[in-house]
Amino acid sequence: MSAPRGQWNSKIGFIMAAAGSAIGLGNIWRFPYVTGENGGGAFVLFYVIFVVLIGLPYMYAELALGRATQQNPVGAIEKIRPKSFWRMAGFLGVITGVGILSFYAVIAGWTVAYIYKMFVGQVGGFGAFVADPWSEISLFALFVALTSLIVQKGVSEGIERWSKILMPLFFILLLALVIYAMTLDGAGKGLEFYLKPDFSKITGRTLLAALGQAFFSLSLGMGTMITYGSYLSKNDNLVTSGVSVALFDTLIALFAGLIIFPALFTMGKDPSAGPTLVFVVLPELFAQMPGGLVVGALFFVLLTVAALTSTISLLEVPVSYLIDDHKMDRKTIVWIVAGITFLLGLPSALSQGASEFFSNFGLIPASFTSADFLSQMSFIFGDIALAVGAISLSIFVGWVWGIDKAADEVEKGAPLFAKTRGLWKFIIRFVIPLVILLVLLNTVHIF
Repeated sequence: MSAPRGQWNSKIGFIMAAAGSAIGLGNIWRFPYVTGENGGGAFVLFYVIFVVLIGLPYMYAELALGRATQQNPVGAIEKIRPKSFWRMAGFLGVITGVGILSFYAVIAGWTVAYIYKMFVGQVGGFGAFVADPWSEISLFALFVALTSLIVQKGVSEGIERWSKILMPLFFILLLALVIYAMTLDGAGKGLEFYLKPDFSKITGRTLLAALGQAFFSLSLGMGTMITYGSYLSKNDNLVTSGVSVALFDTLIALFAGLIIFPALFTMGKDPSAGPTLVFVVLPELFAQMPGGLVVGALFFVLLTVAALTSTISLLEVPVSYLIDDHKMDRKTIVWIVAGITFLLGLPSALSQGASEFFSNFGLIPASFTSADFLSQMSFIFGDIALAVGAISLSIFVGWVWGIDKAADEVEKGAPLFAKTRGLWKFIIRFVIPLVILLVLLNTVHIF
C-alpha cells in the first residue's frame, strides 16, 4: 500500500497556492518590459483577451487530468496510456520544472540582495554585483534552501500554509505601491501609455508576444497544474478555481504596470528598457524620489515573495513525481532534487560576468537569445520546452485521453460548465495546439 497523497485543506488554500505558482517574476519583472517593448495599452488589451480565450481553457485541461488520475504529470499519462511514448510529455514537464528552477532561483536571489541594497542606498552597480561569484552562489543557494524548507513540509502543512501567509502579504505590498505610484507627477502620462490602446502599434509580433506572455505567465505547459489538480477533491469546482487563479494572476501583472509606468514617466525614462528595467532603471528611479529607498525596498520584498511562491511550485512538480513513482520519503526527495537543481544552476549563477566561459557560452545562436548560460537556459526551458510541453499535453487531453472524459471531469462540481462544454472541447482540440505552435514558431524566428 502506498502512502496517502497530500490534499489541500481548503479551496482558498489551493487558489492561493496555484495563484502563487502563476504569480512570479513573469508578472512583475517580465510583463512590464514586454509591455513597454510592444507599445503599451494595445499589448495589455490583447494579453487579457488571450488569458481568457487560451490560458484559462488550457488550465482546465491540466487540472482535470491531475484530478481525474490523482497523479503527477508522468503518472497521470501512465495511468491513462500505460507504457506509451506519451509519458515523455510528462517527463518533459518534470525536467522543465527543474530546468526553470535552476536559473529562476538565481534571479530570485538578486531580489533578496536588492532589498538590502535599497535600504542602504547602494542602488547602482548591477553589473559588478552579478559578476561577483560568491554573492551570486550564496544568494542562489539561499533561495533553493528556502524553497526546499517549505516544500519538504508537504502539501497542506508546507505549500498551502505558506501560500496563505505569502499571498496576502504580497497583495498588501502591491496595493501600497500602486497607491504610492498614483501620487507621482508623471502618473497621468504613464497610465495613458499603459492603459490607452494605440492600435496603430499592433503588429503580428505584438500579438504573438501577448499570446506568449498570457500563456506562460499562468504557469502552464510543465504539469504544475496537473500536480496541483491531483491534490483537489472531486467536489471542488475546477471552473471557479481556475477563474480565481487566472484573475489573480492577470490583476497582479496589471498592477505591476500601475507601479512601474507612472514611475518611469515621472523620471522621463524609456518604457522599453528591456530586462534591465527592474534591476537597473527602477532602483535609480526610487533613489531619486522622496522616500524612494524605502519604497524600493518594499518593491523588492514584493518581488522576493512573488519569486518564492513560484519556486515552490517548480520544485513540487519533480518532487511529486518521485514520491508517487518511487514511494520515497518527501524530505529526502526534496533535498536530492534541490541538490541536483543547485548543481545545474551553478553555471547560470556564474554566467553574468563571474565566469568568462559561462558568460559567453553561446551554444544557441545570438539571433535567438543572449550568449550567457542563464539566457540560454531560459530559452531552452522557459520558451521551447514549455511550448512543446503545452502542445503535447493539449493533444494528449484532446485526442488521446478523450475530450469527453476530460470535459466530464471539469463538469464534476461545476454543473454550469455544461453550457460552454462544446466550445471548450473545440478550443482544446483545435485552437490551443495551433496557437501554441504559432508562438513556438515565432520563438524560433520562423516568422
